[in-house]
Amino acid sequence: MKSLLLSILISQLILPVMNGQDWVVPADKKGKLSSFPFDETTRNAGQKLYTVNCMSCHGTPGKGNYLKLVPPPGDPGTDKIQHNSDGEIFYKVTEGRGQMPSFKSVLTSTEIWNIISFLRSFNNSYKQQVMPVITSSAYPGALISLFLSFNQAENSIILHASAVKETSSVPVQGAAVKLLADRTFGHLSLDEEQVTDKDGMAIFKVPAGLRGDTAGNVHVSARFTNEELFGAVIKDTVLKAGIKTIPVSLVAQRAMWNNVRKAPVWIILTFSLGVLIAWGFIFVVLMKLRDIFIIGDTLTKDVPGEKI
Repeated sequence: MKSLLLSILISQLILPVMNGQDWVVPADKKGKLSSFPFDETTRNAGQKLYTVNCMSCHGTPGKGNYLKLVPPPGDPGTDKIQHNSDGEIFYKVTEGRGQMPSFKSVLTSTEIWNIISFLRSFNNSYKQQVMPVITSSAYPGALISLFLSFNQAENSIILHASAVKETSSVPVQGAAVKLLADRTFGHLSLDEEQVTDKDGMAIFKVPAGLRGDTAGNVHVSARFTNEELFGAVIKDTVLKAGIKTIPVSLVAQRAMWNNVRKAPVWIILTFSLGVLIAWGFIFVVLMKLRDIFIIGDTLTKDVPGEKI
């Protein structure tokens, strides 16, 4: 029993210290740069993404209203977080650690850079460095491109990757790629990570029941897993790869979050009864105060010269 209590005490003392240690980013990740300049458009997009994915823990930048956790998530508007390089912030958001979740399967690299663009707007001394050109060390001097198509017969999405240099084009071989579908909140990974074959092709199986819009269209995004080797290339397109889905109104039927007309009957009755009881209690108190006043006034009249 004593050893158990001692172990608990040690864990309570040591774990917060370990969690509070500096987050060291690998040296080869610190210098990573965005391939596009930050502007008002990227900041606005980043603000929306930050509100959905980050604000619940980190709060509003510059307000210090972050969630009180151990270790604390911190305020992104402070020097402690702003002193990180763009590459360090990108790595931490992508990989996560401890209570900080990994967003590499939730957000695209472009979306993470948009969040960084928003965060940097709280740093007046920040000057962005942009990656001059999206390059591929595997295919020097070539422009890497991705093409997506849907095979309805096989219910699969086919990706073709090619490297174009001047007038020649060769397939990009042995490149790990991932495919994501836009959802209401974040993205859904379609199938597992695939590797391009000798023809630069990778095939992704579409999961059964994948919901699309009213026409069955799905917005998909493909990118290389190893961006350092093949470049930060992202292909966004719309494919008719989902099932037709008619949006259902959350207020069409009776529901907890609905208006009075369609709220659950038991909630209406309970609320009404509660209001009646509250006002009834107030009425009884007022009547008792009135009775006390009348009694006091009567006694005062019965005994001239005295006040009770």
